[in-house]
Amino acid sequence: MIINGVKINGYKNLKNIDLFFNPKMNILCGENAQGKTNLIESMWLCTGCKSFRGTRDKDFIGFDKEIAEIGLEFSTRERNQQKIDFCVEKRNPKEKKVLLNGVKLPFLSRLFGNLKCIIFTPDDLELTKGSPENRRIFTDLAISQIKPTYVQVLNKYDNILTQRNSLLKELSFGRGDETLLDIYDEQIAEAGDYISILRDAYTRKLNSYAGELYYDLTKGRETLEIKYNSTIFSHLDEKMDYKGEMKNEYISKLRSTRESDIKSGFTQVGVHRDDLITNINGIPSREYGSQGQSRSVALVMKLAQAQILFDELGEEPVILLDDVLSELDLSRQDFILNRIDNMQLFVTCCDATAVLRHKMGTIFFMRNGEVYDIINPYKIKMPDREVKEDY
Repeated sequence: MIINGVKINGYKNLKNIDLFFNPKMNILCGENAQGKTNLIESMWLCTGCKSFRGTRDKDFIGFDKEIAEIGLEFSTRERNQQKIDFCVEKRNPKEKKVLLNGVKLPFLSRLFGNLKCIIFTPDDLELTKGSPENRRIFTDLAISQIKPTYVQVLNKYDNILTQRNSLLKELSFGRGDETLLDIYDEQIAEAGDYISILRDAYTRKLNSYAGELYYDLTKGRETLEIKYNSTIFSHLDEKMDYKGEMKNEYISKLRSTRESDIKSGFTQVGVHRDDLITNINGIPSREYGSQGQSRSVALVMKLAQAQILFDELGEEPVILLDDVLSELDLSRQDFILNRIDNMQLFVTCCDATAVLRHKMGTIFFMRNGEVYDIINPYKIKMPDREVKEDY
């Protein structure tokens, strides 16, 4: 999959953007706050996902603009050219205009499953050390890119969970009808066991791919294991819910914690409380891993995500690296660039020579939200430098 070009105007500080991209390496170069990340974010929105920066709808539009417009063209492995148009107006930012190949879509999220991208930001480097919610988001997004209908089940689960928690809060104050919990438990269990099965299956693939990558990255000195930790089930790899046994087990678990849930006013167990556990040489990396180890684990998890997506769909995703390479040492920079050599890559940086040590690419120089210069592929031979390894 390749992003061929974009036209953007009025999106945050971006203006007069009309670019054709290199099918391999694209380097967005400039000082801080010049629009590099805004350009990456605008492309990411065309996947149908929410902003990775948490940008609100009204903030898509530049402060001195009335409208933000994004046009993106991409092609698939079969050379099938496609076009995405996105428009939002300041007068009504909630009502976005979204077109796919000229056909109007009701929501931005309906774009999901068309343009496949993997985003890697500095926040992702804290994937193993950060909150369980971030690891659940990582897993759910990865599954959704392979199986877009999974999003509908997640949304269903979240909606029912919100209703259940609202009732639990009422019950904690002596109000509400407790028998309604039986209905919510049935619905939550139906969605929850499906989510659990898919998450566990994906985690086992992730463990295999990321484990091999980590072994290579550390030159065999360390091993990585990734496991899905369910608050409902044990030994998920042995379960397939053909007879509804998992659903019944899920309901049973909810009922066993019901009294405690009512006292606390929220649902204490379920897929919304699950986590990914990462162990290095059998030791939990979240508690005992060094910063270098944590970054290495995050790195191979993202690389594994891209490889799994390709193997499942037969389509290379587009890789978006936003200010990540500057956070990695030279050995990790080389590792990530070599492993995604067959995919289109977008990199933001302040110094293009740091990226072009071994790779050719097109450099787009940005200033004040505009691209003021473009240098087509060339290669800079860098002097030999000692690579310090910190795993």
